[in-house]
Amino acid sequence: MTQNHILSHMLEGIVRDYGQPVMIWQGGTLLGTLLVAWLLARLLRRKLERRGRERRGGQRFGAESLHKALFPLLGAVFVWLEQTILDDYMSTSLLELAFVPLFGIALIYSLFFVARRVFGSDGQAHTWLFLAEKIVTVLVWTGMGLTVLGIQDQVLRWMGTVHFRIANAHMTLLSLSTGLLWVCATMIVALWLGSAFEDRVMRATSIDANLKAVLARVGRALLVLAAVLISLSLVGIDITVLGVFGGALGVGLGFGLQKIASNYVSGFIILIDRSLRIGDTINVAGLQGMVTQISTRYTTVRGLDGIETLIPNEKLITDVVQNHSSYLTRGYAKAAVQIAYTSDLERALALLPQAAQGVPRVLEDPAPTPYFVSFGADGINLELGYWIEEAAKGTSAVRSAVNLNLWRLFKEHGIAIPYPTRDVRIVGQLPTSLADAENGGGAGARLARDASDAA
Repeated sequence: MTQNHILSHMLEGIVRDYGQPVMIWQGGTLLGTLLVAWLLARLLRRKLERRGRERRGGQRFGAESLHKALFPLLGAVFVWLEQTILDDYMSTSLLELAFVPLFGIALIYSLFFVARRVFGSDGQAHTWLFLAEKIVTVLVWTGMGLTVLGIQDQVLRWMGTVHFRIANAHMTLLSLSTGLLWVCATMIVALWLGSAFEDRVMRATSIDANLKAVLARVGRALLVLAAVLISLSLVGIDITVLGVFGGALGVGLGFGLQKIASNYVSGFIILIDRSLRIGDTINVAGLQGMVTQISTRYTTVRGLDGIETLIPNEKLITDVVQNHSSYLTRGYAKAAVQIAYTSDLERALALLPQAAQGVPRVLEDPAPTPYFVSFGADGINLELGYWIEEAAKGTSAVRSAVNLNLWRLFKEHGIAIPYPTRDVRIVGQLPTSLADAENGGGAGARLARDASDAA
């Protein structure tokens, strides 16, 4: 009767079998089982790694923990099977004790896999991921310690005797802990399923990109809502009280959160009606760039200078938006140049299209076209019009190459680009010498000095 207060059942069996031949048999069986589990886990790990090379960052990030869980998980399964088979023929205290850490470590890495898929979907560590892994590690190791010591039932009974009150609800420490665990478990499972659903939808090739985003966000929101309702019911909270919260939330949206609500509604409208797509080049409020992301609250536009701007979705609904990618991905550019009146105009017009030949991303169809624009004050104004492929990637480098070719061609063929010329008329009689100009002469002398300095 008193031995249960001194040693647990597991530790009592280890002490009883210590030094007996049955301990040697258990040790040999355990080592053989672990060796088989290690070889099988290594084989499965290699097979999974070959299949997972094409996975996305978050899936590969989570698979690392799954690979580490293979050995303890297989070891726990094999040890449990051996314990079940040999329990009728011999003592299995060592196998029973070994099962606890193997199962606990496998549980830790399995939960790590789920947490990394949820909080590390982009393949990088997240603050919540670090916190979740620490909490999981402490809870599982605490449970293993209590199980080995055999006091888990006493701890649970003590937690059931600690009563306290939250608002109008009477709860115990055990019910609160159980409720929190259920809430965390259902939320993590919902987020994991939402992440898996999003990955599956995004990989679909027969669905429009905007529709993919809508399905992924709506699916994740519904899963999270279902998880909240299920977890509250499991804890024992009446979900009808959410009606009061919903009314208060509606009042808050009507007064202080109307802009945020408007952006969310506008985001779903943009995604559903497909007015904008990822990769479109747009111009809104003087900002031109390519749409890189459409979220429920804002749209990310990357300008031609590489700077990303977050535009509220409401602005894309209410303002005028120019979509340059609605049917064309090319852009029109012009190269303006002026030649001297003494240059060969026909030759210059023939050289203009040659400046665009061989330049990357300049389209041959429509072909570059030269234009005689006007007669200028200093020369004849010409222009070369041409089309650039995928103008959203930028046009500065293409225009620079075309202008450089123009300079070289005009220089080789003697086509002069004129300097501005100005005629200066001097009113009045100039002095006979500079000395007279220095001694006086008024305005005429000053003009003479200025003309001399200019010369």
